[in-house]
Amino acid sequence: MKSFPEYEVWFITGSQHLYGEETLNTVALHAKEIAAALHASEKIAVNIVYKPIVTSAVAIYEVLAQANGKDNCIGVITWMHTFSPAKMWINGLKVLQKPLLHLHTQYNRNLPWDTIDMDFMNLNQSAHGDREFGFICTRMEIPRKVVVGHWKELQVQVEIDNWCRAACGWSDWQGAQFVRFGDNMRQVAVTEGNKVSAEMQFGFSVNTHGVGDLVSQIAEISSAAVDRLIETYEQQYLVDEQMKKQGSRRESLRDAARIELGLKQFLEQGSFKGFTNTFEDLHGMKQLPGIAVQRLMAQGYGYAGEGDWKTMALVRAMKVMGKGLPGGNAFMEDYTYDLEEQGGLVLGAHMLEVDESLAAGPVRCEIHPLDIGGKDDPVRLVFNAGGGHALNASLIDLGAKFRLVLNEVEAIMPPRDLPELPVARCMWRPKPDFKTAATAWILAGGAHHTGFSQNLPTEVMEDFAEMAGLECLLIDGDTRIREFKAFLKRF
Repeated sequence: MKSFPEYEVWFITGSQHLYGEETLNTVALHAKEIAAALHASEKIAVNIVYKPIVTSAVAIYEVLAQANGKDNCIGVITWMHTFSPAKMWINGLKVLQKPLLHLHTQYNRNLPWDTIDMDFMNLNQSAHGDREFGFICTRMEIPRKVVVGHWKELQVQVEIDNWCRAACGWSDWQGAQFVRFGDNMRQVAVTEGNKVSAEMQFGFSVNTHGVGDLVSQIAEISSAAVDRLIETYEQQYLVDEQMKKQGSRRESLRDAARIELGLKQFLEQGSFKGFTNTFEDLHGMKQLPGIAVQRLMAQGYGYAGEGDWKTMALVRAMKVMGKGLPGGNAFMEDYTYDLEEQGGLVLGAHMLEVDESLAAGPVRCEIHPLDIGGKDDPVRLVFNAGGGHALNASLIDLGAKFRLVLNEVEAIMPPRDLPELPVARCMWRPKPDFKTAATAWILAGGAHHTGFSQNLPTEVMEDFAEMAGLECLLIDGDTRIREFKAFLKRF
């Protein structure tokens, strides 16, 4: 089963009339076989759809214009089986609005050493047909991904899937609506940004509703609906004794459930794909949403705290791109450090809102005081995130441009118990090391809010950045500060 059965990528093969009908028939047969094999691959999460080979400027223009008009077509793969004079591609590429992957492959893996002749050479010309196509894309400054290798190779199919997943995230952003309850946290710089510029570049819109609009929805939720949701809590989580049926804090659990139901109703009625709020604007609410936010994020909604709409949108895209892969994607914050343990560890958390898609082991439903916000004690889920390769991503607005900062990390289970820490948490060792990673992140302007991923390869995020026109800076095992600073100066 495809992770994204609703999406398709068109496989378009270039050739020309020069070679005659017999050769073109063979080209079509080979293209169909390759498209079918990619479609059948367990590694590729979307449908790969064969399109008839194109041999003229008119045919190229028509198929690429059709791709633009097909909502569930999220991108096109091009391959030049033979030589396909690239001037034929100019008008089609000028109108193409979907992401482009250029597959540099050939039908045969090996040369038929004993029988190769000029007929074989004329048919199998990807070696220079794709170079001709590559030139026109570069000449026209067309953003695209280039994948090189035989179409049956596992690594080639993985690279295609990485790009397909990025295209799913990009498609999900187009026309997406996000809601911001109130403004951002007062006096904070990095959560600000130009929402008009973002909509022009990224395709999603962010608009504000007063928290009172949400409060009125919460008030409409019936007691019966609250009872049903609490049953779900008690089935899925280890609920604190004081919030069980006869417990002294049962009403707080009911308030939290009512907030979740009202918030979800608001999002569904507005067709919103994500939301953000701030503890400084809770007028009319009994407690800061904790478990409500965590559970809605786990269902796929984007979220970030304190009005941070850029991270909210990024978390949504990461959740979409990671669909069907083991592990989760969630809102995260670099909260505090251990500067000695294992060369330096980051303890990631937030006040309440890291979601259970990251959880390893039991998830507890607890209630604790919160020193900010001035409301009743909020209910939240508490757990440890799992270990393994992961990455942190930050989307920032630098005024004249947007930037995506990535840091590959190694997540670990906390080396010691944290019995007094009443929030969900994640620990990691940044790559290449704590000092270098923190220095590079700060030099790049990376935010304290991030999207944290347990399952997205770095390549997916880089492909997504290419589609979004984002400047992308990677901090990984090879990062050196002197080189990183020199790289930054180029921008």
